[in-house]
Amino acid sequence: MTAFEKYTDLEVVQKIGAGEVELFEIIIRRYNPFLYKVGRSYNYNHEDTQDLMQDSYIDAFTSLSKFENRSAFKTWIIKIMLNNCFRKQQRWSSKNIINAKINEIATPMFSNHKHTDTNKTVINHELCGVIENALQQIPLDYRMVFSLREVNGLNVLETADALDISEANVKVRLNRAKSMLRKEVEKSYSTEDIYEFNLIYCDKMVENVMDKLKKSAI
Repeated sequence: MTAFEKYTDLEVVQKIGAGEVELFEIIIRRYNPFLYKVGRSYNYNHEDTQDLMQDSYIDAFTSLSKFENRSAFKTWIIKIMLNNCFRKQQRWSSKNIINAKINEIATPMFSNHKHTDTNKTVINHELCGVIENALQQIPLDYRMVFSLREVNGLNVLETADALDISEANVKVRLNRAKSMLRKEVEKSYSTEDIYEFNLIYCDKMVENVMDKLKKSAI
C-alpha cells in the first residue's frame, strides 16, 4: 500500500505540520481531479484551470494550520478553489472579459471502458462538446451545485458547506439544474464522464506546486 492510499487526509495534514512537507504531494495527486472539474465547471479553459489549481494548492498549504477538521478536507480544499475561481471571475468582469469560453486544448478523458470502438470514440468526442455546451447554458449557481454533487461526488451537506447555502437549497438547485440539461445528454452519458482531469497533467501539477513551495521556502 502506497502512502497515497495509506494515510487519511487528516494524517497527511498532521504529518506536513510536523515537517514532512514532501507529503503535500499526496494532497495534490488526491485532489487534482476534483479541483480540475471545479475550474472547468466555472467555464475556465484548461490553462486557466491549471493556474487556479496551483494557486489553490499554495493557498491550502499556507493555511493548513487553520484546517480544524470541522468539515471534510475535500470540502475545505474545494472551497478554496471555488473562492479562487470566483475572484478570478470578478477580476475578469472588471475588465469586461465576461465571456470566457472553454477551449479544446484538453479533451476530457472517460473514466470507464464502455466506449471502446472507433465509432463510439468519435461520437464521444462530439457529445462531450454537447455536454459542456449544455452545462454552460445553466446559470452558475445551478451549474456549480450540479458539478459538486454529480461530477465531484460531494454529498448534500458537503455541497452546502462548500457553497455556503442550505441543504434544502442544494436539493432545489440540483433538481433545477438537471431539468435544464437536455434529456438526450443525460441518457447518453453518466455524469462522471463530463469532465475528467487528464492524468498526463497530474505529474506536472505535482512538480509545479512542489517546486513553488520549495522556492518560496514556506
